[in-house]
Amino acid sequence: MARAFLFVLDSFGVGGAPDAAAYGDEGADTLGHIAEFCAAGAGDRAGLRSGPLCLPNLSELGLMQIARSASGRFPAGMPIPEKVYGIYGAATEISRGKDTPSGHWEIAGTPVSFDWGYFPTEGDAFPEELIEALCKEAGVSGILGNCHASGTEIIARLGEEHIRTGKPICYTSSDSVFQVAAHEVHFGLDRLLAFCQVARGLLDRYNIGRVIARPFVGHSSSTFQRTGNRRDFSVLPPEPTLLDRLVEHGRHVHAVGKIGDIFAHQGISRLIKANGNEALMDATLSTIDEAGDGDLVFTNFVDFDMVYGHRRDVPGYAAALEAFDARLAEVHKRLKPGDLVVLTADHGCDPTWRGTDHTRERVPVIAYGPGIRSRSIGVRRSYADIGESIARHLGIPAGPHGRSFL
Repeated sequence: MARAFLFVLDSFGVGGAPDAAAYGDEGADTLGHIAEFCAAGAGDRAGLRSGPLCLPNLSELGLMQIARSASGRFPAGMPIPEKVYGIYGAATEISRGKDTPSGHWEIAGTPVSFDWGYFPTEGDAFPEELIEALCKEAGVSGILGNCHASGTEIIARLGEEHIRTGKPICYTSSDSVFQVAAHEVHFGLDRLLAFCQVARGLLDRYNIGRVIARPFVGHSSSTFQRTGNRRDFSVLPPEPTLLDRLVEHGRHVHAVGKIGDIFAHQGISRLIKANGNEALMDATLSTIDEAGDGDLVFTNFVDFDMVYGHRRDVPGYAAALEAFDARLAEVHKRLKPGDLVVLTADHGCDPTWRGTDHTRERVPVIAYGPGIRSRSIGVRRSYADIGESIARHLGIPAGPHGRSFL
């Protein structure tokens, strides 16, 4: 048998989505604009990084060619390698959202063909009857926020009032999401998770994809900081995913990071928690060493999106990409004959774009391993091709969506 390692660089889009204009994202290009800013010196930060974006390992795996096929141009300031190793291409999302569940489920062979529910962008975000029911069932006197907001901004703005009143901070974004921020000590982590469980049940009728618990610590607006105890409460995918199919055929799925939450803990054999890209890579490397024949190790590297994309932090995003690129050598050293590594993303989050939300973009598709012949696979019509390729590699029957590129 073979093994497969699927790494999602959360939000690492490569531009060029044919329907980007319908989402207000025409011209968005996470990789292209980060490279452009870095080449112009706008990606420099003292003590962090400087100069053009430098991703030698990803470039040798075809990233430059991927960018050109997706958006029509090479990224600025980045050298083009003489030789490319591995399979490389881009994929277009056919799911209707530009959110985390839609992207991940489609990667796992299950596109989302329905429309999610969303909350209004102006005025109060949440219906009065929802708030009344939530407060009554969860046993709180009220909520703060009730608006579209950036998570770090709203904690800084309302965190002290939250501590004083005991009211949780509830907010949303352009995604189908209901987010709840609360202090781990003053409100309590268990109480926050219980509040989110109540919200999850009430929000099903509104077709909201996720409820996210956003715990934080600190004593004042200047010291508040979110912790690694985030928890996502997702609805179930609309049909069996690659993960379900693998488990059904006796394979093991090792979910690193927030993968378990994204798939509502369905089709998961083992959960491995870690906080931050470096810790996620450490956990992934350990899991690679432990994975058996026929196993899938599935990791989401969340910092690109959560810490840098949404906060529109170009130097931070660039530095995180360079750090990830450097650690790919540690993955290479652990590969055995028959192993397949796939690198991709679930959507874009262009840190140069207006607002703080995700951006509709194509995503990179890189696949490599011992004995894998280098070649271009062009622009794939669906992320589902990724899941079907892994299914083929691991020797299980094809699913109803997508087409293997192997």
